[in-house]
Amino acid sequence: MPILVRIALALVLLWTMVVAAAWLLQRRLIYFPDRASPPAASRVIPTGRDVTLRTTDGLSLTAWLVEPSAGSPGRGPAVLVAPGNAGNRLGRAPLATALAARGLTVLLVDYRGYGGNPGGLSEEGLARDIEAARTFLVDQVGTPPERLLYFGESLGAAVVTALAAKHPPAGLILRSPFTDLPAAGREHYPFLPVRLLARDRFPVAETIARVAAPTLIVYGTADSVVPPGQSRAVAGKAAGPVRVVAVQDADHNDASLVHGPQLVDAVAELAAAVS
Repeated sequence: MPILVRIALALVLLWTMVVAAAWLLQRRLIYFPDRASPPAASRVIPTGRDVTLRTTDGLSLTAWLVEPSAGSPGRGPAVLVAPGNAGNRLGRAPLATALAARGLTVLLVDYRGYGGNPGGLSEEGLARDIEAARTFLVDQVGTPPERLLYFGESLGAAVVTALAAKHPPAGLILRSPFTDLPAAGREHYPFLPVRLLARDRFPVAETIARVAAPTLIVYGTADSVVPPGQSRAVAGKAAGPVRVVAVQDADHNDASLVHGPQLVDAVAELAAAVS
């Protein structure tokens, strides 16, 4: 067998093995949970308390409910925060603190597998988790649906967009949304047939076309994880009124984008508009 043929066959075999490994391990390439249990909410945020969410498949998930801080303007709507694919709720404490200072009630969710919570990760599982969070706010906190905002960051933007298509909110906030997960994955793994392999798809651009709620989209112009063009494309597909806020020179996890003044101001303005 000619040497070039042997090399070609070896490369094909290697690529096939890489693709097979990617299919088997793909969720390890998507979800990066911090599985540690955060401290009690009140130790981190004075107006925070620990709460438990019950999913329809029988899981009990820990979360933080943060009430408006003392001296904040009158009580505004509640904000359900769906996190991205990494860390746990402790890392979202600055966001919750900033929103609470604007008079908003904030529910910081940790999905199954994050923040000491049980369960395995999947698109279906995250959908159950965020629905449990909404049920908690509506049924136990007593938040009227017309005073409930959904906030999703990155992967969480996909989670709350799907929730919004099923249970319309007063307003939808998407921070650094991608058009769909395979499109985002292709940016980082261009040598793999990502769309063919993906088990979790999170079709944000397709789903938001069915969401009529006022929508705020915030992205960083220097985002190296989710291309800014994908966030703008999501805005272009929204069925409802849309406001787009671009945070100049901000990368995906920069503080200016995660909990900076442009983001917080824009959320507070949306909350005031729907109140």
